[in-house]
Amino acid sequence: MNKNPVDAALILVFLYPLLKGFLFKFSSKNMKSDIEEIGGYISFIIGVILGTYLTKKIFMIHQDGVYAKIYNNIPEQIISALESKPLLIYVLVMPIIIFLIYKVVQIIIDLINSITLYPLLDSIEDLLKGKSGFVKRIIGLLFQLPKGVCYVILLALVLNVLVIIGVNDTYNKKLNESKLYGNICKNIINPITNSKLAKKIPNVINDSFKIVIKNSEDQPGNESGKTIVYYNGITLSEGIKSNEEIDSFSRELVKNKKTSKEKAKIIYNWIGQNIEYDYDKVDKILDNDFTIKSGAINTFNTKKGICFDYSCLYSAMCKANNIKVRIVTGEGFNGSNWVSHAWNEVYISEENKWINVDTTFYKGGNYFDSSIFKLDHKDRKIAG
Repeated sequence: MNKNPVDAALILVFLYPLLKGFLFKFSSKNMKSDIEEIGGYISFIIGVILGTYLTKKIFMIHQDGVYAKIYNNIPEQIISALESKPLLIYVLVMPIIIFLIYKVVQIIIDLINSITLYPLLDSIEDLLKGKSGFVKRIIGLLFQLPKGVCYVILLALVLNVLVIIGVNDTYNKKLNESKLYGNICKNIINPITNSKLAKKIPNVINDSFKIVIKNSEDQPGNESGKTIVYYNGITLSEGIKSNEEIDSFSRELVKNKKTSKEKAKIIYNWIGQNIEYDYDKVDKILDNDFTIKSGAINTFNTKKGICFDYSCLYSAMCKANNIKVRIVTGEGFNGSNWVSHAWNEVYISEENKWINVDTTFYKGGNYFDSSIFKLDHKDRKIAG
């Protein structure tokens, strides 16, 4: 029996309005009140959809068309504040935009309801005069279905926001175990909160990237007592191992670029555009099958991999061009919850600084030296 509290909460909020509709029967007066309430929920959901989309397009992506023009006309003081504290985008800017859209949509919906649905409900009530109480109960239940769906979506949105903020590991684990929440996020919440971007970003699954630390006392040829770290069954040095084909290709790819940042960006773009996320490999790793091949060479040859493979290939291609690079492990937000993840940091010599790079998330937006990087990456640890 599934005792996950997240599943139970989602089921209960769906059933509550249905039970209420059955018990109190259908009445025009009650339905008008319910429709007004549902209109508020729909207005809020539309506000979240459009508000989140516009906020991300203007303040996070802002790479094309009218969004770039809007972003470029925002006062520099505001941009500087948001770049220094990107969380303000989520806790201040986005709520304001969502609220404004919500109020406009609510006014429009109320106007439409007063002209269409409310007169229709009065007509239905007239038709039901003389009908049995059971018929009215069934109709009352059916009319509450939209409300039940709205309740579920609203609760899932709240749970999603709480996990983004990072309540605690136990909460994240419960969400990760909830198949119902996962399906709602995949089919409803992610498209709402991320629009087309959510559909493009790989559905990184928890435990698909596994780190195992072993003592090497019983490992032939290794110094006694030394620990060895394995990433999906291989060491880091094995993962970033390159060959002449990769090295030659990498140098040719960036031959017309002069700075390390230009070269690093070209490599980031190439991997993001040409390497696909390997879901078959994920299934095998979840089953603890480490006979699969990992690392830069296999990823370059097959054009497939998971986050560790993306990071290894990026490291190998940067090293071929004498660019300092390292692999970082931690957690990434996959749209539903925080999962184990790997990405890169590359040293930009002309600017004397390390920048964040995530080739796995390439299709989800700008993850090359982005000011919003820390919003969906946390618990950073340098692997090497």
